[in-house]
Amino acid sequence: MTVTEQAGPDLDTSRPHPARIYDYLLGGKSNFAADRALAEKMLQETPGLRIAARENRAFLGRAVRYLAGEAGVRQFLDIGTGLPTTGNVHEVAQRIAPESRVVYTDNDPMVLAHARALLTSAPGGRTAYIHADLRDPAQILADPQVRNVLDFGKPLALVLVAVLHFLPDEDKPAEVVATLLDALPPGSYLVASHTALDHAPAPVAAMERAARAGGIRTQQRDSDDFARLAFPGLELVPPGVVLVSEWRPGNSILLPDPAQVNVYCGVARKP
Repeated sequence: MTVTEQAGPDLDTSRPHPARIYDYLLGGKSNFAADRALAEKMLQETPGLRIAARENRAFLGRAVRYLAGEAGVRQFLDIGTGLPTTGNVHEVAQRIAPESRVVYTDNDPMVLAHARALLTSAPGGRTAYIHADLRDPAQILADPQVRNVLDFGKPLALVLVAVLHFLPDEDKPAEVVATLLDALPPGSYLVASHTALDHAPAPVAAMERAARAGGIRTQQRDSDDFARLAFPGLELVPPGVVLVSEWRPGNSILLPDPAQVNVYCGVARKP
């Protein structure tokens, strides 16, 4: 079954977008000159940004494998999904459990165009994509496609990977997270990651200034602030809130320097 099609607004290639910048950092080709120019400015401030992007993506894959394999989760709501690349949530989950259902959400119309073509479910599962913004969680939760694909009477995993730092305090991110978590039944999980100030505060702050100058609103937080924002009242899965490179890295012997990663993460269960 192919991804559900839904119309989005016109694509403005003159303005950079986080999804396309992330694609560029991962070595993708679904980006434009404005995205590449801002990405290069950010790389000047934080040369390890590509390493951080790769480690963040690898964490997502490990987290989904844990949820689908060890935790038995069969439903995923991925908000701020970004452009399709290797190891998309439904690919990882359905490799373990073909019946898994996944809804992707992003506010970049280019993601919609690629999702239509590339986010194709295994025969036994389902995938859907909706064009929506994390800042309006009620709209996401009420969307007919979300309700058609996901059963909110059963546990599901909410994925907020590398997206919460795009919600400054004025966007009330704690209320956004609380609204989403309140809609999930007990036994559900949250997977989240966030750029952090812990190991290289000056370069990360400079990167934030570059992003804001390019029209992208961000707010960097330290790992403690991230934990308070994302996981209040939840049961953290070991090893807790750590760098993305350190979350169950398996047999990896050599991990990147923390100052090159600067992204913290966690997986937590709703009791």
